[in-house]
Amino acid sequence: MRDLFARLRRTIIKRVNPTSETVSIDASAHFHFITGKLAEHALRQVIDEIATKRSMRYSIAVMPITVAALMTPKWLLRHLTVPQEATAVIVPGYLAEHQAELQSAIGVKVIVGPKDLRQLPEFFGGKSTRDEALREHAIRIIAEINHAPRMSVEAILAEAKRLVAQGADLVDIGCDPASRWDRIGDVFRRLKGEGIACSVDTFDPWEAAQACQAGASLVLSVNSSNREAAVDWGVEVVAIPDTPDDTASLDRTVEYLSKRDVPMRLDPILEPIGFGFGASLLRYAETRRRYPDAEMMMGIGNLTELTDVDSAAINLLLLAICEEWSIRSVLTTQVINWAQSSVRECDLARRLVRYSIVNRTPPKRLNDSLVMLRDPKLREYPEEVLRELADKITDNNYRIFAQGDKMHLLSAGVYLADDDAYRLFDRLMQLPQSDNVDPSHAFYLGFELAKAMTALTLGKQYEQDQALRWGHLTRPEHPHRVKRKRRKHHDAE
Repeated sequence: MRDLFARLRRTIIKRVNPTSETVSIDASAHFHFITGKLAEHALRQVIDEIATKRSMRYSIAVMPITVAALMTPKWLLRHLTVPQEATAVIVPGYLAEHQAELQSAIGVKVIVGPKDLRQLPEFFGGKSTRDEALREHAIRIIAEINHAPRMSVEAILAEAKRLVAQGADLVDIGCDPASRWDRIGDVFRRLKGEGIACSVDTFDPWEAAQACQAGASLVLSVNSSNREAAVDWGVEVVAIPDTPDDTASLDRTVEYLSKRDVPMRLDPILEPIGFGFGASLLRYAETRRRYPDAEMMMGIGNLTELTDVDSAAINLLLLAICEEWSIRSVLTTQVINWAQSSVRECDLARRLVRYSIVNRTPPKRLNDSLVMLRDPKLREYPEEVLRELADKITDNNYRIFAQGDKMHLLSAGVYLADDDAYRLFDRLMQLPQSDNVDPSHAFYLGFELAKAMTALTLGKQYEQDQALRWGHLTRPEHPHRVKRKRRKHHDAE
């Protein structure tokens, strides 16, 4: 058996066969699927579902190997028997580079499937709900750069480009209320020259005028204190009440601007928890009722920045409210550390809630990019299955599983389970079979056990030699082959 760790490390974040080929199903086709022991149950579930919907004929060959990623062409050809009725053999995506070699040896068409069996429905021509759910959106994201006057022009440009890359439609340049920003015009001219759509966040009429002359397309915000000056700016403004609970003052500002043909969007002001959050939501609903055709904006940063909780779920819930009430723009910030990915979260959330509301379906099993702390589903194996695998292993490679509340370490003649990585490693080093653990391999085991412990702590799926999944924040792990000694009495196959 080939080195488990080196082979599995090839499985990084890319989930689908890079050819992105789809396979048609016709009455004459019979697909023979190749898999390993651990994936057998999950594969049968997926294929049964496809076959029920598409009348597909198939068979499944479970190879005498733990994980399909370990199969080499030579090994597979030694163990494979293809039934006479098979018109195509479906091999795992890990064998993509050996497709021609396998097809020549088998004499039957070989199709390289996806690396992740959950992608098989799409592979056979079904819809990709994940892609479809993120296709459209109706909400514009305004991402604020706070305290811009304290930054250099180059730093502002760099941050603006980063926000646009993350999904912002408009970059809001936040001014400092304590002092006037003399070089504001220069900054907006540079932003305009870079093709970056931007707004200015100030109550100072002079700053607003300078920014609008230099390229700002929106002013945040306008109330009784500066609405007279807004008539001369020639751009859209955000109308707000003089104080959050003074809805009558918002009505007066709306009336004033409407009579003077100033384009506007209304923001009743979202208040933090503890300062009237629920009441402020009701004001948004009431504003929509009273102004059914008006453009509206919600400043969601007041909640994400001022609540001790990861921002993703808050962003999704607030954008769902915005989608339902046709509030077509949101203002967000990324200042506090737990909200550092708010723009990207809003970009994903606005697409997810759009699909959900338009199609009248809950935003579940549509796209899991915002499931970051935990995983959508855990795939665990009964402990007796792990023990059976341990009994059958004849090579000196270590398999690591993390499920329940323990880490499991398997190799030839070895089955250890513990809830403490240090203790597990100490127990391993006391065994005679551990004579192949050199420093580089010890480092590798430590790295993998740390990942396994993290997975157990957070309720995540651990897959050896693959990155832990963190939704849209997942960082691929690049392969690094571990060279180890062979044991004197436990040679690999």
